[in-house]
Amino acid sequence: MNQANKPILVRGRILHFLRDPGHGDPDGAYEFIEDGALLIEHGRVRSCGQWDDVLASLPGLTRESARYFSYCDKLIVPGFVDTHVHFPQVGVLGSFGRQLLDWLRDYTFPAEAACADPAVAARIAEFFVDRLLAHGTTTASVYATVHAHSVDAFFTQAGRHNLRMLCGKVLMDRNCPDYLRDTPQQAFDESQALIARWHGKGRLDYVVTPRFAPTSTPEQLAVAGELFRSRPGVRLQSHLSETLAEIAWVRELYPEDRDYLAVYERFGLTGVGSIYGHGIHLGENERRRLAESRTAIALCPTSNQFLGSGAADEAALAAAGVPLGLATDVGGGTSLSMLRTMGAAYVAAQAHGHALTPWRAWYLATLGGASALCLDEKIGSFAQGKEADFVVLDSERIPELAWRLKNCKDLGEELFAMMILGDERCVLATHVMGERQAGVNDPA
Repeated sequence: MNQANKPILVRGRILHFLRDPGHGDPDGAYEFIEDGALLIEHGRVRSCGQWDDVLASLPGLTRESARYFSYCDKLIVPGFVDTHVHFPQVGVLGSFGRQLLDWLRDYTFPAEAACADPAVAARIAEFFVDRLLAHGTTTASVYATVHAHSVDAFFTQAGRHNLRMLCGKVLMDRNCPDYLRDTPQQAFDESQALIARWHGKGRLDYVVTPRFAPTSTPEQLAVAGELFRSRPGVRLQSHLSETLAEIAWVRELYPEDRDYLAVYERFGLTGVGSIYGHGIHLGENERRRLAESRTAIALCPTSNQFLGSGAADEAALAAAGVPLGLATDVGGGTSLSMLRTMGAAYVAAQAHGHALTPWRAWYLATLGGASALCLDEKIGSFAQGKEADFVVLDSERIPELAWRLKNCKDLGEELFAMMILGDERCVLATHVMGERQAGVNDPA
């Protein structure tokens, strides 16, 4: 039997979510198996259960031919889902930020301009994808640059690892440097070609990507709406209500619309399959409209804290019924780590007088993020038939965390400690469609 076709058996402490745990008692929302097994065939989960039970259910030939990965005392969770991240900005990660609009001018635009060179875009994409895997992230909704070949560069690298990824060319035709400006027609033609080239190829899907309302004319936003509706499964991503200055700017540019969200609604840029980064300064009416249209928000707590933009009210958004995921936003954020992002989300919730539970945070980083991206039928849990992307976490790699866990009374305390004290050092291994990714952290 070809090695790649052999079943895979994985042993470890398995945790995954079955549904949204909400903010209260998570009973029934998750499954935790102290001595668990994942049986994977052809890249998909065939079964998930107690090690002895799964092993006993297998024919002798399957047991003998299977490839085994033993992570006995390590925590195994579905691969992390980053719902909003800018791959060309990884080179300005940790830059002196100031405020959003200054940061765009001084760091974002020059970094994205470097991708005019296809060789540079390819190098950045390779580094970025490798680092995502090192952080345990197996799915992301990714912003490229205005250059069509930057999308090619990212999808080429994602495809090399057989990743479930979304990406799109940024659309900007005003209020940006000339060297990053396209036109409505160019945006349409290049996006259409990219959709034809990449959408639905392997585990890759296209996401229409107007940067945000201030950098697109009404004509270009109309084009974005047409592209969003052009093919089944095409997604849309942009930014919404990140700062008060940005909201005031939108009001000047689009005075006929009652609020920022209404601009996107007018051009058909909301609804199932659309997701907006940040969503910090939203009123009750906007939250209600987001929920009614099933438009998702990507919470970006490290970026919001770093740039002084504010803190999104996760509890209010959730109470309204808005689909939510977590996101690093890099380079405005401070790390590609979803563990660090969970910790920052807890801090952001505290700013609103709300304690984000570990159950809700881990859900948002896995199945919740998958749901926000309309991918929950494919990834996000270990339900039978789902694609077997997962990350193996080892708390012993951080001495302070390992010491803290000795005093934890239950799983909830352990998960909370990991999201507050943990980071990418905890990632022992990342598996994609069951296959351990060589070169990621420990050698395979």
